[in-house]
Amino acid sequence: MTASEALLLPGVLDAAQAVATVRSILAEQRADGAIPWFTGGHLDPWDHTEAAMALDTAGEHAAAERAYRWLADRQNPDGSWYAGYFGDGAEGVSNPAVETNFCAYPAVGVWHHHLSTGDDTFLDQMWPMVRRALDFTVGLQLSGGQIAWRLDEHGTAVQEALLTGSSSILHALRCGLAIAEYREEPQPDWELAAGRLQHAVAEHPERFLDKDRYSMDWYYPVLGTALRGPAAQQRIERDWERFVVPGLGVRCVSDRPWVTGGESAELALALWAVGQSDRAVEILQWIRHLRHEDGSYWTGYVFEDDAIWPEERTTWTAGALLLAVAALGGDPATVAVFGAEQLPSGLAVVGCC
Repeated sequence: MTASEALLLPGVLDAAQAVATVRSILAEQRADGAIPWFTGGHLDPWDHTEAAMALDTAGEHAAAERAYRWLADRQNPDGSWYAGYFGDGAEGVSNPAVETNFCAYPAVGVWHHHLSTGDDTFLDQMWPMVRRALDFTVGLQLSGGQIAWRLDEHGTAVQEALLTGSSSILHALRCGLAIAEYREEPQPDWELAAGRLQHAVAEHPERFLDKDRYSMDWYYPVLGTALRGPAAQQRIERDWERFVVPGLGVRCVSDRPWVTGGESAELALALWAVGQSDRAVEILQWIRHLRHEDGSYWTGYVFEDDAIWPEERTTWTAGALLLAVAALGGDPATVAVFGAEQLPSGLAVVGCC
């Protein structure tokens, strides 16, 4: 295995380090394509997809394809997936709830894989899965445009939405619309849903549960493409000092002395998307302290106690870092998906709604 040029970033990854990080994800992937969080851990559709996308940045397209086929084989008849599956080789569901952003996100991965490979046959085969998943998700849109965040274990939809989850769903809808456009199969319901959702995320924070202490609620409206340009820059500056710990990374929550690799890498990706590449590189350099000698990354670090916590090295942390590095390195598929300049935006919402 050789490292893609896009995965080489001074002070973050050299060629040998990039290869080691990719191998750390491949080492966790099961023969059936599933990518657990870590050895013996469970897996969920969102983090599984993020790890698969990272594999595509490294040219590991066959492994990524196996990950998407695992999803297709386990999709529920209504288009959903469960929130958790056993990751130790046992078949079965570890969390029978359904989370809407988990269900939507495979659309992002499928489009990223197609852009990475140009494989139309793959896209043809995955299209029914994507269509069912996004139809399911759009069916849970609330009157204010936001998306109900979950079904409980009894299949009852909550009438509440999460800003982070809805922001991620917006990104997924835009990628789904890109697939539909490529296939010349218009999806007007998705276009309307995306426009209403973008408006809710950008203009109506009161329509979402208050999770302001979480850094993901800070940067996800940017990463999920609802905010770009001056509005994104203002949002980044507003809470920079509240969440960013110089030299260490990004807090998961504002009132805890805990920085996490996933949030740090995702913020770096959001910063790159709005033209703040120097800041993005600096944050990725900071989280070198989370890197294990085998190329994997610890989930987080409690700096007041000088302690790694939890004591797990997650595939999605490594995946988020690889995606951020790939965007900074100009990987065309990653740039297209997260830069979002060419993604369909849906129908614009105007007026007072």
